[in-house]
Formats: sequence, structure tokens, C-alpha cells
Amino acid sequence: MRIATTRRLFAWDALDDHPDLPALEQFLDALPDEELLAALRQRRAKGRDDYPVRVLWRVHLIRYALRHVSMDACLAELKRNPALREVVGIFHARQAPKPWNMSRFVEGLGETDILALLKAMFQRMVGRLAGVVDDLGRHTAGDVSCLNARRDGQPESAVELPPPTGGRKEYQDDQGQVVKVYEWFGYKFHLLVDVKHEVILAWHITSATDSDAGQIPELVAQARQALPDGRLQTLAYDKAADDEKTHARLAAVGIRPVIENRALWKEEPERMLPDHDGNSNIVYDEAGTVYCYDKVSPRPVKHKMSYTSCGQ
Repeated sequence: MRIATTRRLFAWDALDDHPDLPALEQFLDALPDEELLAALRQRRAKGRDDYPVRVLWRVHLIRYALRHVSMDACLAELKRNPALREVVGIFHARQAPKPWNMSRFVEGLGETDILALLKAMFQRMVGRLAGVVDDLGRHTAGDVSCLNARRDGQPESAVELPPPTGGRKEYQDDQGQVVKVYEWFGYKFHLLVDVKHEVILAWHITSATDSDAGQIPELVAQARQALPDGRLQTLAYDKAADDEKTHARLAAVGIRPVIENRALWKEEPERMLPDHDGNSNIVYDEAGTVYCYDKVSPRPVKHKMSYTSCGQ
């Protein structure tokens, strides 16, 4: 029998490290960036236009699409690659922007009004993708990572980010002992992703000292705004989100939590079932897993019990 096989919709292992020029041009043209570019042009007003906003924006994007480790490396490739320059909108090597032109441009992307347009563009892209992938955003997961950064001397009103602070994260073993400590200075980067397609649905940056669980409502609100109504069904998270407020907030919007339980039963990790006396061999732990003890053996052996659901 012949069985036809196809790759997954997002076959990340099949993506080239360096996309070809037609794919790169298609990516740049597909971005809903009209409002963003209009705002950037308005901010420039009557300033010099030696390097058009559209060119600077595309140079900024291809740096990451081509996986250059620095902007200098990206600009160097632009100077020696005429076909790539044409995709960006540059027709001579002399027209390529300088590193300081790109630095000023990228700095402007962090201003509050521009950052809001970037977020709106990202949400439109998520919504567009969710319209053709009917299970995108159905099952999600959230996590946090450190973001090493320092803010420049811009005034508070010019940027959305809070002042950078020192962060500290401790990793514990099953016994609650700290086995690893990681410290950094900067911010926290919060993500909500689709667990099947591995696509980012929402993101948020906070101070390094902010609570992980406290940012879940913001991530969920972003994702629900971009996704069709009722699409987001489950949210997985680590034990940092195991609190009453998080469970209540998720329940209020109809999202089932898949959250690791905190180890709060320190002195009594197992308890008897209700109405069971000391002669029973059935116990349960903090996560709700039920066990039975085999008392026939010389030493009692604990076995995890299976479960089944009965139809009504």
C-alpha cells in the first residue's frame, strides 16, 4: 500500500539558513507595514531624506532574515550584493546607509507611538495567519526569558519600557534545594506561543523584577484580540503561574490552565482520601494523582493508579 506523506505546515527544519532573494522579497512585501512607514515619515517631517524610511526599514528586517550577527555585517553584504540591494530599494552601493543611520533609525523604533504600531502590525499578522490555519492558537504555552539591555538617556515620555533592573532566577531540585542561580541586568521577555506550530502569538517586555504570572493577562488579551473568538482553549505554564488569581482569570475567559503545581505540601506530601481511615492504602498528592500502597510485599510499594471516565 502506498502512503502519501507531507511535511507539517511550518516545517522549521526545512527552512534555509539564508533564504533566497524571491522568498526575501515576498516576505518584505507581505508585511502590513503601511501605517508604520507613514508614521516614520511623518516623524521625519522636513528632515533630510538621503535614506528613505522604507529602505532603512527593509535593511533592518533583512539583518534578521539573513541571520547577520551585526548590522555592520548586513551593510557589508548590501555593498557587495547588487541583487540584495535591489530587493531593499537601493540601486547603487553609494546609496547604502551608514551604521550610524541605522542606529538612529532603530532607536526611533522604541518610541512609544512607533512601538504601538509595531505591536498592532504583529497582531494583524497573527490574525491573518489564524484565518488560514484553523487550529492556530488553540493550545498555547507561556514562558519568560531574560533580556540583557540598558536604556539610553531618552526621557521617560519617549519610551514605553521601564528602567532596567537586576534580575535573579533560582532553579530548585525536587527537594526544594537551590541548585542553580542566574542573574542579569535588564528586562524580562514574556512570550505566548502556539505549542503545535511553534508560532509566537503575543509578547511583552517588563522590568526584570516583575512577576511572571502578573503578565499572563496582558499576553492572553493580546492573543485573544488577534485570534478568532473562542480559539484559545488551553494555556500551559510553569509553577510560577500556580496561584488563585491566574486560575480565576483564565477561568473567566474560558481558558483551561495546564499549569505545574507548586510544592506547598512540605511536611505532608501525601494525604488520605476523604472518609478513609488509617487502614486504607489509597493516598493522593498535591497534584491530585492517586496512588495505592501494596501492603502484601515485605516493604510497602507505591503504585500510581490508572483512571477512566464513565459516560452518563
